Amino acid sequence: MTLHRNLRPITICWSGLTYPLCGMTFHATQVEDGHPTSCIMRSRSSPSRNCLTFQRTNQFHMSKPTKLIVLGLSFLLATLVVAGGLGVKASTNNDDSYRQIEVYSEVLSRIRTEYVEDPNVPAVTNGALHGLLESLDANSSYLDPAEYKEYKQRKDEGKATIGATLSKRFGYAAVVSVIPSGPADKAGVDSGDIVEAIEGKSTREMSLAEIDGMLAGQPGSVVNLSVVRPRKAAPAKTAITREIVAEPPVTFKTLEEGIGYIKVDDFPKGRSQEVSAKLKDLEKSGAKKLVLDLRNSGSGDEDEGIATANLFLNHGTISYLQGQKYPKQTFNADPQKAVAPSIPLVVLVNRGTAGPAEIVAAAIMENARGDVIGDKTFGSGSIQKVIEMKDGSALLLSVAKYYSPSGKALQDTAVTPNILVADSSDDFVGPDDEENPQAEEKQEKEKKAAPDDQLKRAIDVLKNPAQKPA
Repeated sequence: MTLHRNLRPITICWSGLTYPLCGMTFHATQVEDGHPTSCIMRSRSSPSRNCLTFQRTNQFHMSKPTKLIVLGLSFLLATLVVAGGLGVKASTNNDDSYRQIEVYSEVLSRIRTEYVEDPNVPAVTNGALHGLLESLDANSSYLDPAEYKEYKQRKDEGKATIGATLSKRFGYAAVVSVIPSGPADKAGVDSGDIVEAIEGKSTREMSLAEIDGMLAGQPGSVVNLSVVRPRKAAPAKTAITREIVAEPPVTFKTLEEGIGYIKVDDFPKGRSQEVSAKLKDLEKSGAKKLVLDLRNSGSGDEDEGIATANLFLNHGTISYLQGQKYPKQTFNADPQKAVAPSIPLVVLVNRGTAGPAEIVAAAIMENARGDVIGDKTFGSGSIQKVIEMKDGSALLLSVAKYYSPSGKALQDTAVTPNILVADSSDDFVGPDDEENPQAEEKQEKEKKAAPDDQLKRAIDVLKNPAQKPA
């Protein structure tokens, strides 16, 4: 391998070989004692077009560090072309892609020649790949070989967790929702909290897959978090003991004047059948109206969300799934599966409502089947594909998004209720002194004792539907 310098951009040529690379061909010709004098990159789709041509100025044989630089550059070039093919938010125009390749080349050239010391090229390349995937969305990640091995092991073993659903917001890990009575809930972690660091490492430097991996572990083990809470001056140091967290069951009760109430905390497999059973029990006990509480329901299987929405719909579109290379899949209501297609209905949501619960809320609201009351939801709903690389690494790549009946991507726009009511718990400001557990406990009791304005509004709407906002 020979490196040509004094070129913009830096060019890698392989003597006498043609290398196909994601729709491109790199070709080097041999002259002058077996050394290449030019390097031409051609498009496979337009072989006659020379996309980039570099003329030899001088040559040198590479040292080991330089070879590492070249390998890193090669990998980044390949990654950029792959990213272009996968639909990265850049222009699809080929010329724009080539200009980005030039930028990558120039940046690595400057690092190699002007950085204060010999750069750690594997670390630079690894960081660039992590950043490339995470710039797409919160759920896309690059896993190096070690991370991917741990990822597969964790999925197989089903380790203990802290009982919370996390995503990325503002660059850091954000708590979407917590399982009631789970480890995170016991430790005072709440929806909307930002996990600034895990075991002293900033979550800004981690992919979502790595965050999930660090939070998982053996039952009884402890993980230390630095948690930033709304309207508190300093991060709170929080130690959480991991547990095997059981999925909370669906709860139900009768409120007043024949109004039934069903609370769904998450959507694991079989949840829609459980909701159906509770719904039938409420109707048998005389319930004529229903409040479906999906607040802080932030995890589960989207199929269960679709099936739950179908319990209340006998026609119309529930959701659809679509991606650049993913065929559109529409989920329409099956009248045979509708259990309560006409019961007056209100759905409660808040910022901890995500994923399957958002599918339910959007389907009910946009089909004019009922009202949605509360705060704007979190915004989540996509499926990921694991793409294994030859070196043992892998991409976790979002390949399709769930859309509301009107065509809004839930992950991008979330669900805005047609009746907005702020969560009263947001009005509480906890003490800044993390060494004062009595103050924390008092504040938590006051928070739980506060009136539930969202539920109160739901009951009022069901009692007096003519008085709701137009």
